[in-house]
Amino acid sequence: MLGSAAAWAGERGIGHFVRQQTNWTVVVTFVLCIGITLWVSRLAASRARLSMDYYAGAGGVTGFQNGLAIAGDYMSAASLLGISGLVFASGFDGLIFSVGWLAGWPVITFLLAERLRNLGKFTFADVAAYRFAQRPVRVFAASGSLIVIVFYLVAQMVGAGQLIKLLLGLEYAYAVILVGIAMLAYVLVGGMTSTTWVQITKAVLLLVGTSVMALGVMLHVGFDLDALFAHAVAAHPAHDAIMGPGGLIRDPWSALSVGVALMFGTAGLPHVLMRFFTVTCAQEARRSVAWATGWIGYFYALTFIVGFGAIALLYGNPARHFVGGLPARGLVGGENMAAVHLASVLGGDVFLGFFAAVAFATILAVVAGLALSGASAVARDLYASVWCAGESSSGRELRVAKLTSFALGVVGVALGILCERMNVAVLVMLAFSIACSANFPVLVMAMLWQGCTTRGATLGGFAGLLSSTALSLLSPPVWEGVLRMPVGSAPFPLISPALLTMPLAFLCIWLFSRFDRSPRAAEDRAGYAAQFIRSETGVGLSYRSSR
Repeated sequence: MLGSAAAWAGERGIGHFVRQQTNWTVVVTFVLCIGITLWVSRLAASRARLSMDYYAGAGGVTGFQNGLAIAGDYMSAASLLGISGLVFASGFDGLIFSVGWLAGWPVITFLLAERLRNLGKFTFADVAAYRFAQRPVRVFAASGSLIVIVFYLVAQMVGAGQLIKLLLGLEYAYAVILVGIAMLAYVLVGGMTSTTWVQITKAVLLLVGTSVMALGVMLHVGFDLDALFAHAVAAHPAHDAIMGPGGLIRDPWSALSVGVALMFGTAGLPHVLMRFFTVTCAQEARRSVAWATGWIGYFYALTFIVGFGAIALLYGNPARHFVGGLPARGLVGGENMAAVHLASVLGGDVFLGFFAAVAFATILAVVAGLALSGASAVARDLYASVWCAGESSSGRELRVAKLTSFALGVVGVALGILCERMNVAVLVMLAFSIACSANFPVLVMAMLWQGCTTRGATLGGFAGLLSSTALSLLSPPVWEGVLRMPVGSAPFPLISPALLTMPLAFLCIWLFSRFDRSPRAAEDRAGYAAQFIRSETGVGLSYRSSR
């Protein structure tokens, strides 16, 4: 695979683009952006001395700050590069991803945000296991978190690797390794406190950069959306077909399954759930979601303009942007780079350097948050709570967390190299499929159904986790896109397994809980928190039993 990729890059495409476009403006902007974010991270790191500081930022982040940080987590490579690339390649159909991801926020707002903060916990596993036997539920929760994180992490690595390869002329493998090193630098210096402030910084830069790009597109068409669409239809090889459904997902069942994954997967993402434990109270948790929804909705509206703007402007100069100057051979760097090419058209080298640096910082901040969430799953949920039975020291727990971050970086680099050609939005969609099939059902049933038991949560959660992971590996994006099997040979025909695996998880949780007559089941039902009440300090959970 690497040999064929190198041969493909060696054809006039990548090398030609780098020689013509990359200059010291790009290099200096990259260095400054990384330096500034590391400086912010280092300043915030001085506050992270205990495990609570490392995992949850000491609970001292405001709702506005946390809303920006959540938006920063969400506006990842999948949003910045993947969605614009999908719209560029398939037109209107690519917007299913932006609409689906935005639609997931009401689920968090009305079902989970306040309850999560009232529990006063650090991680997804803390919430899932708060009234169950700790060992089995934590083993499941840590397993689910790690698998979701790995899928999500690989998507960011692919996006960042393609970006560095395109702009700096590095081999793709070396570019991904560079991203892994930078990710560890973010995580290891300060944990959640520093990562939060890096997310805030890059969220502001990303919103500014994407706003300028969308403004440039609209200026080009006289602020007339109809004119933008007309230009795009005339330029794209598929012409009118890009304005209708079926360009990206031709199977209606796959479209429905993707929608389910994107809408409910948000509430099962461990690195997003962790953000609700960083604020001071439940009111700030609700405020976080409100701010995040506003920023994310605005950003996704911009990706709509950016994607169609790329169609309208890039096809007009194929020699500069397409491999060998032929649109049929695809964009230089792949469809993930559509927004980067558009930046060079709209603002030349200066804007290209700024936008590429913001994109790179965006991806680094997201992978740092993912690594931190994975580290907490291993160090807190497996090592401290299961292996050491709650007897580990804070110092040892932090050492395990940092070792886990390093291991995740290595895994992310290796899989990122393997998945070089995949669209990053599709990779993230698979992570959402697993999150909505495993984490989301357990979280909802644990917090909202008194009858849920340890056995039901564990067996049902594993049923959703194992089935969704297996079917994702057998689905067309992985089977054909990563494993290079013949087109149409995927054993599982749907793009996402969520339509089948999420109901399976709920059914198994209900079934195994309903017929659980063990002594532990009686204890689980008696411990159900019927009503959440904030404590006098505003931190933690007090509850009245529903016995």
